[in-house]
Amino acid sequence: MSTIRARINHQIRAAELRVIGPEGENLGVLPLSAALKKAEDFGSDLIEISPDANPPVAKVMDYGKYQYEESKKRKSAQAKSKAGEVKSAQIKIGTSEHDLALKAKKTGEWLGEGNRVKIELFLAGRAKFLDEKFLRERLERILKIVPVAYKIADPVRRGPKGLTIIIEKQ
Repeated sequence: MSTIRARINHQIRAAELRVIGPEGENLGVLPLSAALKKAEDFGSDLIEISPDANPPVAKVMDYGKYQYEESKKRKSAQAKSKAGEVKSAQIKIGTSEHDLALKAKKTGEWLGEGNRVKIELFLAGRAKFLDEKFLRERLERILKIVPVAYKIADPVRRGPKGLTIIIEKQ
């Protein structure tokens, strides 16, 4: 995973910076030389934390501490983004209402466990050339009866075997 390194001290290119002090206080908009002097007075580094802002935002703090905090944020975000595995439910055009209800119930269980569910409308032979609107309606039949609140993670896509959609718990 590549990360963009923050510019520190003399690597900063902006002429003016909005400077935040070591305690989080706003020191105002300062020219680069004055901001570097402030950081030196505090015995810390000047780190550009928001280069795209106008003017760019820089914080006076120890660079090692900054790297540590960024690492913690990344790890926390990575842990939260874990969505479990992708389970798969396959239906066909002629799947009966009872079978659809069973598959929808199983899909609800998987969603409840935190997994994503890939619902595939399997198309064989001539069925691949049927009207797109008709095929989407067939896929919607199972989505209407899924017992758990869900959101669409990946919209309906046409693949070599038919239509697929990926859903996850809200």
